[in-house]
Order: sequence, then structure tokens, then C-alpha cells
Amino acid sequence: MAEQQNSRLYRLKPLTDRLPSIKRPEGHVHFRTKIMWVILMLVFYFVMTNVFLFGLDQSTIIDIFGPYRAILAGAQGSLMHLGIGPIVTASIIMQLFVGAKIIKLDLTNDEDKAVYQGTQKFLVIIMILVEAVPQVFGYLTPSTTLINGLDGVVGASGLLSGTNLARTILVAQLFVGSYFVFLMDEIVSKWGIGSGISLFIAAGVAQAIFTGTVNWYPVDGSVPLSVDNPPAGTIPKTIFLLTSMSASQLAGGGYEQILIQNPNPVVALIGTILIFLFVAYVESARIELPLAHGTARGARGRYPIKLLYASNIPVILMSAVLANVSMFAYLFYTNDFLSQIPILGGNSWLGYYTPDSGTSAAGGLAWYLTTPNGLAGWLLPLLNPEAYASAVFDHGSLQILIKVVVYFSVMVLGSILFAKFWIMTTNMGPEAVARQIENSGLQIPGFRRDPRVLKRVLERYIPVVTVISGAMVGALAAGADLIGTVGNASGTGVLLAVGILIQFYEALGREQMMEMHPMLRGFFGGE
Repeated sequence: MAEQQNSRLYRLKPLTDRLPSIKRPEGHVHFRTKIMWVILMLVFYFVMTNVFLFGLDQSTIIDIFGPYRAILAGAQGSLMHLGIGPIVTASIIMQLFVGAKIIKLDLTNDEDKAVYQGTQKFLVIIMILVEAVPQVFGYLTPSTTLINGLDGVVGASGLLSGTNLARTILVAQLFVGSYFVFLMDEIVSKWGIGSGISLFIAAGVAQAIFTGTVNWYPVDGSVPLSVDNPPAGTIPKTIFLLTSMSASQLAGGGYEQILIQNPNPVVALIGTILIFLFVAYVESARIELPLAHGTARGARGRYPIKLLYASNIPVILMSAVLANVSMFAYLFYTNDFLSQIPILGGNSWLGYYTPDSGTSAAGGLAWYLTTPNGLAGWLLPLLNPEAYASAVFDHGSLQILIKVVVYFSVMVLGSILFAKFWIMTTNMGPEAVARQIENSGLQIPGFRRDPRVLKRVLERYIPVVTVISGAMVGALAAGADLIGTVGNASGTGVLLAVGILIQFYEALGREQMMEMHPMLRGFFGGE
């Protein structure tokens, strides 16, 4: 109770308890009902990605989340424009504060855990506004039709002008869409199977990969198909160029265009397949601790400690951090108001942008932390600087190599850090797992039945595997980004999609097993 009194977050409890939320089921939810909720939420997700914001000028949209669109499970200009960004950012902030002991909450205590979840829900609302307001007032322009209509009602000047009211309407739509995503995630986690956020990411990445592989429309839809404007998908593009180019054209740059050049080269498709197979293999690697029941003779089991123990969560959190760095660097450099802020505003060291770079940084810290766009974004400029210098905004070979090293290192070290925070805040650490095994009546054969003994045994494995897990997912994601992926899904997106699908398959197996054997529900945390 002392920690509860010390935590100031309890003062927010009257407010957070009144926020809209999804009620947890009182009893066991049948397997078919869970599947129905999962499918229904996925349908709602795809519907929301195709509902464009009312009153938005589609022709002037600037997508500052472009490189991270698949990871953030969003769709440009739609109700899902912000995607899961605010939710993941709020989760990062809460994890950092709890992990650093700035917030004194014991997440094994039910009351403290409820306060933690309520505070995170409140923080999600704040982050929605933090991400929505700058974009609407800077880069999501209301249509002139909506502005003119509102001007006729409230006037064209003043604080309540038609323009400001139109922007407020766009912010309100982004707020409603993003909070719906948060509630949909709660529905999946409480009434369905797995995590809603993970399912939305997998759905968005799968759509991007499928489109990037088989899209037969030309890269530039306003111009007819040609050798310079081939189909956007890998397979149609390869077939079209092989059948349309002569042998001399293929030898003079056609093979390079097919194999390496964006969009969707063959190397990117091969890299996507290899990442899929490798992650599927690594997901099955685990250490299994033998367990025996303390009272029932012959009752034995195993506790698996997977090589990817922290799952794909660390790389989601790391990608969200880089997405926010990219967004705020762009805002501080290009926004009329924010660019006037001392030190941060208009600072080229933080990141600078040119007409050719669009929303991607052309230099500065943001450029070094930007996702590489496959081999065409770093290897080709190294091998042939004269032809591909524009792809790296005329940076030299040394700067390109530094960018590759910095990006790879940041992804690996950041994923390790978030893996450790994630284990601490989700009851997956040695102490929490030891208590869980003890409560289930199991013990490690040959060891005394004592949570402290179990904790010491688990401490030999879990901390080490956590670091390895974070480093591996970070390296896989960064490596896939350097090779390239089809559909601009990014290496992180492919890694996440594969891991999510495998975990969802395993979760389906557990749910079916618990349906057949109700006694197992207690061990797996069911009702």
C-alpha cells in the first residue's frame, strides 16, 4: 500500500475510470466467439483505411509517416491516418517511466496495474492530439469547398473562422478514428485472440506485400505503360521488361532495373521471402525447462523460453520512436510556427529538407535515422555515385557508410533496450514467471519448491535470452531494410508480420487446447 500512496497517478484514477473502455468478459469466451471478434475487427480496420477524412483536400496531402506507413498500420488521408502511432508512443512513454522507476507502480499488484492501464489510456488521448494537431495545421489541408461553406456561416476571419473550424473538424475525425483503433485493440485482447495492434500491423503489411508483388498498374498511372514506366509489381514488372527489352537493352541496364532498382525489384522479393523463412525458423528455437507437478505423480510439462523471448514488440516500439523523430524533424524545419522555435526550429543538424526530398530528410540527424530504401538507397550510390547520387541527396561514400552503420546500430541497441523494458512491464521477468509456475503447482525436478529457487534458475536464462531476442529482431529488421522489401513494407514490417502470424497460429492452438481441456485455462491465465 505504501507504493500506491507514493504514486501520484492515483490522482488521475477518477478521470481515467470514466474514459470509454471495453468491459472484460466475466466468464470464459468460446473459441468461435473469439474468432468472430477477430474477423469483425479486421473488417472494421480495412473499412476505416478506406474511409477518407471528410473535407480533406486529397491533392495536397503530405504524408510525413510515408516510410513507416505499413508498420503504423495506417492509410494516408483516411480515418487511420495516424494508425497505431499514438498508442505505441504512449506505451513507450509509460514503459520508460516505469522501467526507470520514475513512476512507482508494482505491475504485479492488480490495483497498480489498473492505474497503469488507465494512465496509458489517458496518455493515448494526449498523443493523438500531439500527432493530429501539428499535421492538420501544417500538412493536411481542408478543401476550399468546406472552408467556403463554413465561411458563409461563421465568417472568414477571427478565431472561429471557417478555416480554423474546418481544421478542427479534421482533428476531430483523426481523434475519433485513432481512439476507435484503441478500443478495437481492447476488443481483440479481451474478447478475441492476441493483440489487435499486432493483427492490424500484419493485415497492413500483408496488403502491402501482395500489392507490391502482383500490382500490374504502371508506376505512374497518368502515363501509358513503357520501359521507363513499367508495372509497379515485381512479377508483372519483370515479365514486362523481359518481353519488351532487347538483349542489348537488358545488358545495358535492364537487368539492373529488374533486379535492384525501385520500385519492387526482384532482390526485394527474394529478401522478403528469405526473411519470412528465417523468422519462421527462429520462432521455433527455444529452451525448454522441465517441470513436474508437486502433488500429482507422473504429471510433467515444460516451460518454453523462446529465442525471440521479447517477441516483435521491441522493434515496433523502436520503429515508432524513429517515426516520431522523422515527423518532428520535418515539422521543426518546414512549419512556419515551429521553425521559429530557438535551437530546434530550422536546425539543419536535426534534419533539413529540399523540394526533391519531399518528406524524407535530405541530411542531418533525421537522414541518418531514416529507413534505407533497399539496395538502391545505399549500395548503388556507393558503386556508381555519378548515376545514383540523387538517391542519397549528393552525400559522399563515407556519409553513406556512416548512415548504414548508425541506422543498424540504433535499431539493434534500441530493440535491446525496449526488450528489457518490455519484459519488466509485462510480468515476463524471472520473478513473475517463477511466481506463475509456483501458483500452477509445478516445480523444476531436483529443485526445492520455492519461488526464490525458481527465480535463480530462470535468471540464468531469461535476462540473456531477452538481450539476444532484442538484438536479433533489431538486426533482422535493419538488415531487411538495407536489402529492401516489396510493397515498401519495410524490413521491420515483414519481420513483424511473420512473427505476428506465427504467434497468432500458436495462440489459436492454445485456445483450442483450453477449449478441449478447461483445467489448462488457469495455467495459461484464462478465466
